[in-house]
Order: sequence, then structure tokens, then C-alpha cells
Amino acid sequence: MKLEEHPTVKSYRAKQAPARPAVLEAAQIKELARAAGADDVGLVELERPELAMWRPGTEALMPGTKTLVSLVERLTPANVRCPTRSVSDKEYSRGMHAADETAHNLATALAPLGVGSMVFPAGFPMDMSQWPGKMWAVSHKAVAVAAGMGQMGLNRMLLHPRFGGFLVLGTLLLDVAVDRYDQPVDYNPCLDCKLCVAACPVGAIGKDGHFAFVNCLTHNYRDRLGGFQDWAEQLIKSKSSADYRRRVSDQETVSMWQSLSYGICNKSSYCMAACPAGEDNIGPFLEDRKAYLAEVLQPLNDKAEEIYVLPGSDAEEYVPKRFQNKRVKQVSNGIRPRSVQNFLDNLGLLFQRGKAQDMDTTYHLTFYGSENAEATVVIKEGALQVKRGLEGKADLHLKADSDTWISFLAKEKGLLPALLSGKMKIKGPPKLMKAFAACFPL
Repeated sequence: MKLEEHPTVKSYRAKQAPARPAVLEAAQIKELARAAGADDVGLVELERPELAMWRPGTEALMPGTKTLVSLVERLTPANVRCPTRSVSDKEYSRGMHAADETAHNLATALAPLGVGSMVFPAGFPMDMSQWPGKMWAVSHKAVAVAAGMGQMGLNRMLLHPRFGGFLVLGTLLLDVAVDRYDQPVDYNPCLDCKLCVAACPVGAIGKDGHFAFVNCLTHNYRDRLGGFQDWAEQLIKSKSSADYRRRVSDQETVSMWQSLSYGICNKSSYCMAACPAGEDNIGPFLEDRKAYLAEVLQPLNDKAEEIYVLPGSDAEEYVPKRFQNKRVKQVSNGIRPRSVQNFLDNLGLLFQRGKAQDMDTTYHLTFYGSENAEATVVIKEGALQVKRGLEGKADLHLKADSDTWISFLAKEKGLLPALLSGKMKIKGPPKLMKAFAACFPL
């Protein structure tokens, strides 16, 4: 059978292809989005300057993308605030599935208009081939801010003017322009009440806006990503079932099973639960602040639970000082830089500023071999600066073969063997190397 005689081809030829619009009406897209299930929707052009860092990844996903549709799926506040995490986790899971379904429904509604689109998943899955780096090509939060869906709060959540942080975000990529795009809201719904600071079980949120990313990740994502990786390695290292149970409690094992079987399982997310931002949520906080603290914040703080921390991290010191009923358990989060570039890019995410309060030290890092790179790391009074190239006078200069350095970070090669082999050299007081390592626990 010739191609033109195939029934599918003949059917396609007989149909008139929809006229592709040069520009879509924003009002029409928003009407279709709400009909598809969105609780709110905003539109932003990919060329918006504040989305510049996300443009390459977005265009790689769908070449020709012109418009990003930010879709908001509202969560039920009472479920998210529930100290019983199974109730909260199920609500997150429901919200993510609903956000994806809404985006799919909108894409289906736009297809007859000749519009090409792609649904970028809400939450997970992500591109795990990029672990431990940036695993998502599109930032739902960055798109939502640019599209007028809210602003970032102190808790690092997108805070919607009405819904506050009780939401899940989805994004739909379109290959057509829109006649009118949305602009960011002109105020931040964040109340600066610091309740997220008080609720965080690992002290990851600072009153001054600092965020200890790795401490949050290690605890909240214990059943996912690097936490699962660490669990798998504990399983392999165990000599017997009794040895395994000494390493991993029965509750941890079944929690891992639940996460694998039913989807998202968080250990905290209390920063969202405690937040009173948003017109629909602020009432109880304004009317009786004492009662709000007692009913929302205190149950989270009083909950008896295990808190997962990196050995030597700020979180390990913070938990026993702050919470009477929470127990610390030292774990690894599975983060092992896969390259020198990856290591340098992630220093800011790994940084423990509590370990650096008394430091005023400049480090020069020189790597050679399979990767060549130079960097200057300045740690001063709890602050970190990472610069490419060697600048200023160093208190310590580390020169290392890049493969040896990565093996050292992965704990596959010890410091002494690396030094004796000549593939790692230190010029300066050895104690400064120890101080450096304390600021970036792995």
C-alpha cells in the first residue's frame, strides 16, 4: 500500500487542519484553564528577563515555546496543618495529581485551536540523571512569580494573595504568543511573622532570610532522593537482619515502603503548615494570635519524632536546644558531587553558617586533570562567597587532581592517602582545611 492510500493518511488529508492563531487571547486561555480545574491562572512570556536562567531548559524541552501558563491548585489548609503526616502527605499527592490533570485538560482544550503545548509535571518526577544538581528544567515558582500568582515568602514557598502557601503549582508550555501577559503582584503576601522560623524542625530558615538548603533536604526528603540512596547503602552494608535493624528502625523501613508505594512522603513541611499568609487564611491569626499559635504551631513543635541531620551540621546542634520531644538521628543525604563544577556550584547549598561565625578565611582551590578549574572561597563571619578564578591572598591553597578530589568527597579515598600520593597538596595551616570541611558536611 502506498503511503497516500493508507486510511490514516487519507483521513488526515480529508480533514481541514485548524488555522493556527498568530496570537491567542489571554481571556480565552484563562477561561479554558478555570474550566479545566485551575483555582487561579497567570500568563508570562518566555522572553521575560526574570526567566532568563530558565529559558535554555524550557526551550530544550519544547523548542518554539513562547508562553508559560502558571496553574494554581489549592490545597486544604487543615490537611496540610495536621501533625499526622499521612494526612498532610496525601493532600500534597492529591494536589500534584490535580495540577497535572488540570494542565492536561487545558492542553486538550487548546489543541483544536492549533496550539502546541507541553505539560511540565508538578513536583515529581524530575530528571534524576542530573542528581545532585538542578533536576528541573522549568521552575514552577519562578514562572508563578512572573505570572502574578504571588511572591516568595520567608519560608521559600510561593505565597498566593488569597491562598497563601496552601497550593501546588503546575506549568503548561505553549508555542503561541498571547495578547496580554500578567505582571508580578506589587506586594509580598508574606507577613514576616517568623512562624515558619519557629516551626522548622531543623532551623533551616533564618530570621534574616538565610536558608540552609541541605539541612531542609536531609530531613524533609529522607524517604526520597539522597535519603533513599543512603537507605539503600545501609541495606547493602548490613551484615544481618539484626545489623540492619540497628541501622534502620522498623518505622523507617515501612515509611520508605509507603513513600515508594504511594508517592510523596514529607517529614516536615511545617513551614507551610504554620504560615497564616493569604486572605483566606489570615483571619484566625489576626483575631486570636495566642489561640492560633496553640492550635497550629504548638502541635507541630510538640510532636515526638525523629529528625534526620548530617553529622556536624548546624541542624544537629539546633534540634536538642529547640525541641524537647524531637530526637536527632545522624544520616547521610546521599549528596556526592559528581564533578568539580558540580561541587563548586553546590557550595552555597551545602554551607553551614553556624560553623563559620568565627572565621575570616580565604581559600584558593586549583583543580587539574580531567577537569581544570580555579576558585576562591571566602568564609567570613558566617557568610560565604565563591568566585571563579584566584583572587586576593589565600590563607590556604588546595591543589588537587579533580578525580582524586571527587573520590575524597565521596569518602572513597582518605585525606592522608590523597596527600601521600601527591595528587592533593595543601599550602597553609592544616587546621584551616578542617574548618573548611566543617562548613560543608557531606
